[in-house]
Amino acid sequence: MSFRLKEALRVASYNIHKGLSALNRRLVVHDVRNALSALAPDIVLLQEVQGEHLAKQRRFSTWPAGPQHEYLAGDELIALYGRNASHRHGHHGNALLSRFPVRRWDNHDLTLHRYEQRGLLHAVLEVPGWQRPLHALSVHLNLRAADRRQQLRLLAEYVHAEVPMTSPMILAGDFNDWRREATPFLHAELGLAEAFEQKHGYPAKSFPARLPVLTLDRIYVRGMEIEAADVLAGKPWTMLSDHAPLYAQLLRREEGR
Repeated sequence: MSFRLKEALRVASYNIHKGLSALNRRLVVHDVRNALSALAPDIVLLQEVQGEHLAKQRRFSTWPAGPQHEYLAGDELIALYGRNASHRHGHHGNALLSRFPVRRWDNHDLTLHRYEQRGLLHAVLEVPGWQRPLHALSVHLNLRAADRRQQLRLLAEYVHAEVPMTSPMILAGDFNDWRREATPFLHAELGLAEAFEQKHGYPAKSFPARLPVLTLDRIYVRGMEIEAADVLAGKPWTMLSDHAPLYAQLLRREEGR
């Protein structure tokens, strides 16, 4: 039996900067929703999603009535949210939007100190025609290199415990990995391949969005073939977050290969 989709799985990863422009002057979450919708994605893995912020809600008259992840999902996608950082005005974290039914999900804490509260949002998705469920994980790691190394070890421990090695998997997000240490570690520990690097021979430059020079964002996959991988540059993306989103088209690898 073949486990290929007739069309590739469309996946995006995006740090949306809490729905504000790069310098926090404009509310752009409505433009983010329109831009993501135009991609017709099957799965979107998001970071810096504002679950609630009472002060910004008062500042911007067009602030969405509900949480940003629900607003971005609209009527087409299922929205999941993992609260990571809480403060007196509200909270923010990672989110995952899925076109497919969710079997189960979990938010795993990766916080090492109170200055950077981070997490790993994990969803198990039922993709039509696939014998095994797809594990999709959205992550945001710390700025400090020593912290990131520790968080990568914690991430690997979690995946070993929660994701069978035979299951297809997507791990994507903002790794803040300008030193390029994550890819060899995740390949050795979890058998993951970075989509853009596999397709083009080098990691994607995604920050800052207007003139990307740093390779902070990644889409790692296992058990799938990479049909396409891109950094979404140019308008409208340069006018939105400080990060450029990554986009990949993936095919489920046939069993036995």
